[in-house]
Order: sequence, then C-alpha cells, then structure tokens
Amino acid sequence: MEARHMRYALALAEHQHFGRAAAAVGIAQPPLSKQIAALERELGARLFDRTPGGVFPTAAGEAFLARARRALAEMSAAASDAGRAARGETGRLRLGFIGSALLELLPSVLGRFLGDHPDVRPVLREMSSAPGAASLIAGDLDVYIGRGAPRGAGAEDLVSVTVGRDPLVAVVGAGHPYAGQRRVGAEQLREQRLIVTAADDEPATFAGLRALLGDDAPALRGATEARDVHTIIGLAACGAGVGLGPACMRVAARPDTWFCEVSPRVELPALVMSFRASDRSPVLAAFLEVTRALCPHVGGSLDRLLGPDGPLGGTR
Repeated sequence: MEARHMRYALALAEHQHFGRAAAAVGIAQPPLSKQIAALERELGARLFDRTPGGVFPTAAGEAFLARARRALAEMSAAASDAGRAARGETGRLRLGFIGSALLELLPSVLGRFLGDHPDVRPVLREMSSAPGAASLIAGDLDVYIGRGAPRGAGAEDLVSVTVGRDPLVAVVGAGHPYAGQRRVGAEQLREQRLIVTAADDEPATFAGLRALLGDDAPALRGATEARDVHTIIGLAACGAGVGLGPACMRVAARPDTWFCEVSPRVELPALVMSFRASDRSPVLAAFLEVTRALCPHVGGSLDRLLGPDGPLGGTR
C-alpha cells in the first residue's frame, strides 16, 4: 500500500463517483478503478459499495478512511518537520558566552536569531573562556563566544572568527578623583585599588593587565577580582577602587560612574566566536547566517566559511 492508494480512496469517498474522483486526483477512470480494486484485494475487505446512485464507503471503508486521513496528515507533517529542521527552523542551539558578550554582540545577534527562529530551543550558559572552550571541544556546546581563540588539545578542530575588539578602559565612581578625567595612565593605576577580571576566568585579559602594570605591581597583586563586567562597574560605583575592563563596558554605564581611557592603549584579546569545523547542524548554520548579516565586519570571514568551499559550505 502506498500513500497514493489512500489519496485515491479518500477522493472516491469525497466525490462518490469514479469519474469525478479520477479527475480530482489527475488520472483516468479505469486506472483508478483498478487501483481501488487492488487495494481492496490487498486488505481483504470491500471498501466501497458500487450502486447506481453512487459509490459509498462500507463499514470497512469508513474504518480505513479514518486511518488514512490521519496517516496522510502525519506524512505531511513529517515532511514539513523535516524541511523545517533542514532549514534550521527547529532544534536546539547550545550557546556559551562570557558576560561581556551580552553588552553589544548578543542582544542583536541572539535577539534576531530567536525572533526569526521561535521554534529553536536555546540552551544558554555564561562561562569563562577556559571552561567554555573545553565544553565546545567536548561537544557540549555548539558555539562559544569568549576572549581570544581557544587553545589546547582539540582546538585545532575548531573554527574561530573575531566578532569584536576592545581596548582596556577604567571606570570609577562619581566621587573618585579620576572622575571627569579623559584618561588615566599606568603610573596612576599602580597607585590605586583595582577591580579586575578574575585571573582564572580570563587569563588572556589578565596577561594584558600584567603587561600594562608590571608582573610585580602591588595594585595588581592586591586587586579585587570580579566575575563579570557588571560587578566591576558596580564595585567602582561603590568606591571600592578603579575598575579595569573592556571598552564595551560603556554600554552598561551607570549615572554614578565615570569611564576613562587608559594610557598607553592596551588592546584586550579579541571577542571570538568559535564552533566545531565538523558541525553540520542547520541550526548552527542559521545562527551564523544571522551573525554574518548583523556583523558586517565579520561577514567576509563567515562568507568564506559558509561558502561552497568553506568548512560549513554544505550547511548553507
């Protein structure tokens, strides 16, 4: 039995006439009659009564037609679901990120993606760079956004694209002596209580601070370590010291804080989006397409990746 046999039987039940049913399904009447007769032989039951007044389902026919309607509806739904999954419209996106990615990148990219793909289930995890990269390599994440490209065993199997760059900036409370200054220098910072990203969470960022202030700087050794940029800003507003972090922190500025440029300029590790080169997930491809569309500065890199010769060429 094939799907067409069920469609033929349903058409015959609807039109109650072999000629009209044949016209409705696009075949001639004799083949339709033969197909219905063959179906009845296969089932071992008469599905239709042929009378001078028309063709009507028997009790066996009614039972068959009820199941046939459901079966065809399920087949149509299955085809629709398969197509949506292939286009990345359903499924799951496991995304890991550092907190600063929420300041500029993710509100636009993730917001657009979830708006355009309401049936994709997001699994979102804020993670520092080292565990985030490890989770990506282990296959527990589909995408990770952190500072700097992942390193270590397995990192060679990842694709990493720079999605943002930030210099180091300082933030102080409104009552701090540096409030109102355009910039502060390294010598000034060495004399202050500092609030910085935890060394274990963002070692590459902490390395940039050591390069600025010196490995043996007392201010750095005694610095308050914060888990995210919001904590850095909040503690600075409390007067706990001078906060140091990426320039994107300005997005989360509070009325009781002041931001200063840092001299000399220190470029922090780039904000990098990474994913497995072997991942052919349509949901991942859809997420990368949104990123490409909304981040023109990374569009060229993603175009090469998503193109026919790139590692994700087959998912576009």
